[in-house]
Amino acid sequence: MSLVRLDIYTLRNIQKISIEPSSTLNLIYGDNGSGKSSFIEAIHILGRAKSYRSNSIKSVIKFNEKHLIVTAQINHFNRGYLHLGVQLNFKQTRCKINHQETKKRSDLAYALPLQIIHPKSYELLDAGPHLRREFIDWGVFHDNEAFLQNYSNFKMALLQRNALLKSKNIKHINVWNKEFTYYGTIVNNYRYVYVQKLKPIFLDILNYFLKFNDINLNLFPGWDSSIELDKILNLNLDKDLRFGFTQFGPHRADFLLTVDSRLVKDVVSRGQLKLIVFCLKLAQMQLLLNENINQGCFLIDDFSAELDIVNREKLLIFLSKMNCQVFITTTEVSEFGNLNIINNYKMFHVEHGNIKSL
Repeated sequence: MSLVRLDIYTLRNIQKISIEPSSTLNLIYGDNGSGKSSFIEAIHILGRAKSYRSNSIKSVIKFNEKHLIVTAQINHFNRGYLHLGVQLNFKQTRCKINHQETKKRSDLAYALPLQIIHPKSYELLDAGPHLRREFIDWGVFHDNEAFLQNYSNFKMALLQRNALLKSKNIKHINVWNKEFTYYGTIVNNYRYVYVQKLKPIFLDILNYFLKFNDINLNLFPGWDSSIELDKILNLNLDKDLRFGFTQFGPHRADFLLTVDSRLVKDVVSRGQLKLIVFCLKLAQMQLLLNENINQGCFLIDDFSAELDIVNREKLLIFLSKMNCQVFITTTEVSEFGNLNIINNYKMFHVEHGNIKSL
């Protein structure tokens, strides 16, 4: 899979641009505020129907405009060409695939699998567990088509159980305990299988960039897994009633990345932490490529802020060998490093919201 054509309308300082990117590496440079990050943001919106930079759509739509639009033609090697389109305004999100409207954002995510690295990506390992759950669930979502429905059923059971706990009306709580346990166990099993697949790929990629003697990646399910989930619910019912919500279960899952049995964030430098996050996301994309004939799309915003020059060059070599479409931004061409080490790439210059192929 690769973007063959991309059109962006009224997104931040971009009025209208159209490009035909390379199916491999796309290197984008320009001054700060020129529109580089907005370009990356547009691709992210196309695949996720939301911005990674702002929760408020008002700041994403160009000033004095009523909506933004991102459209693309995508070459799916097993499905032919697809046309994707997303329109965001102040009240709603409209998504189209092959000119047919869809209410499910998951359809976009399947059509355009993408991962992104940006200046706050280090928070994956430095912030709370919800980001790490999202990271794992993105991978499981693409690895197992049955995950989404089972996860939705689990979330419904969690919502209903929490409503009973909050109202202190637990007459029918056993009904939702059964649903919670059934779907929660399925969700946890999917996550466990995925992490076991991801781990060797991650360790192999990490070894290319960094050398650690004892690093490990393990899933924490969200409860003491030596005890059955239904028993956990019963044992903690009084506490759940006191707090008004379910304290243990897959909604509290996390993954633990340790070096010498200590959390990575507590023992490595900030530069190493960023590089490890790179490796985790590269591993997800590599696993996707290993098991799916469709390419993914990898976005890197502000290349030079994330890595030193040595690791930038190592990363360019690595990315050039992946069957993956890549978009990378930075302020100066020199910050990409030695481009003689790669081939088959396109260079773009962004200025005042306009993009030009060089």
